[in-house]
Amino acid sequence: MKLKRWLALLPALLLGVSSLLVARPADRDADEDKPPGFGSTADLSTAPRVGVDRPKPTYMLHERDKRVHGLKPFQDLVDAAPAGSTLRPPPGAYSGPVVMTKPLIIDGGGQVTIDAGDKGTVFSLQADGAVLRGLHLTGSGDSHDTDDSCLDVRGHRNVIEGLVIDNCLFGIDLKQSSDSVLRNNKIRSKPRELGVRGDGLRLWYSDRNLIEGNEVVDSRDMVAWYSHDNIYRKNVGKRSRYSIHFMFANNNVVEDNSFYDNSVGVYFMYTEGGVLRNNLISHATGAAGMAVGFKEASNAVVEGNEIIYCAVGIGSDLSPFQPDSKIWVRNNRFAYNGIAVKLTSELGGNVVTDNVFEGNLTNVVQAGRGESGRNEWRGNYWDDYQGFDRDHNGIGDTPYELYAYADQIWIEMPPARFFKNSPVMELLDFLERLAPFSSPELTLKDDKPRFTKPQLIKSKVTE
Repeated sequence: MKLKRWLALLPALLLGVSSLLVARPADRDADEDKPPGFGSTADLSTAPRVGVDRPKPTYMLHERDKRVHGLKPFQDLVDAAPAGSTLRPPPGAYSGPVVMTKPLIIDGGGQVTIDAGDKGTVFSLQADGAVLRGLHLTGSGDSHDTDDSCLDVRGHRNVIEGLVIDNCLFGIDLKQSSDSVLRNNKIRSKPRELGVRGDGLRLWYSDRNLIEGNEVVDSRDMVAWYSHDNIYRKNVGKRSRYSIHFMFANNNVVEDNSFYDNSVGVYFMYTEGGVLRNNLISHATGAAGMAVGFKEASNAVVEGNEIIYCAVGIGSDLSPFQPDSKIWVRNNRFAYNGIAVKLTSELGGNVVTDNVFEGNLTNVVQAGRGESGRNEWRGNYWDDYQGFDRDHNGIGDTPYELYAYADQIWIEMPPARFFKNSPVMELLDFLERLAPFSSPELTLKDDKPRFTKPQLIKSKVTE
């Protein structure tokens, strides 16, 4: 009987243990306008490291590209340098791979190249408190099974700055690596099809890192999985799939970045908290084009961003997800997008205030049949507002109301979106508004729309 009782309790015990491995979201302040804070997750930097990497294969010199056959191994310089010392290698090209297990300051001055000859990982940093600066890392392998990369980081409190990374499958790969700084690096993947490139920058169970001033171009994604309280600031991402993809990653801040020509700008999936502030996201086009996405995410703040010429500005799927949680969208500019805001949740909880909507084909789409009053719309500027401002206070005299008329055809049947601006659809839409043969549904109501387009001011950084 005791054995049966223990077996019955086993699933609950396993669930309890697994919940300890995922950071608990921060307790929210009663003030709805207060952004999510930091320090809400467990500090795992002193926890024992769990080896999760597949063993890296060893390649003989003759298996590597001939361009590295006559180069001096950089590993010899690392082995000869005392722990805690500064290594300034003579300018030139060296062969990889390199494994560093002690804290060193390595300064290449922008004149040192380490080339692995298109096999394996170029540089593996397995120490705390090290500095890598001014190196050119190139020539990783192309195996996804062993995550061939230019730089593996497996330690805490490291500084990675001024690196040039190219011809690599994965760029910089942090696993269980916290409190580090990645600054002013230039990362480019191997010239492969988009889906089979590696991630330019990947964080896995890595917290409180500063990712600042980096350029990630022609990569696959920047991703953060189970990684909390990181700051992404003043980075540039171009011609990739996801500029940043968060999954089970709480309270991350993305501010003052520029993301161009990516399929998706920033995506929050299964997250709690997070701030997206003062970014420029443009030309996220194509069938899956989206500037900002939410999937079962809660308590996020989107403020002060320029979202321009994207297929969808904000796409929200079952978000906010947690009961009594919200997503705040304020002081942003949505301009010349196909759909500025697309909501699929019928639960409400979105607070959309003081934004500018101009030049969009469609400002807001509410998929499903949720009650319009469950989301809050206040003080936004709508370029298609048809009211007046007789008292000249800058606020429209009548509410801005958006109804779903013939638009339901292309909302409910996505293939019809191809004909969205065709003469037939425009005529059908006009006739439906003129003499609707079914009651239109109220999508949103802004009781105090702005009559005069405001000058948006960048939000202040409040961490």
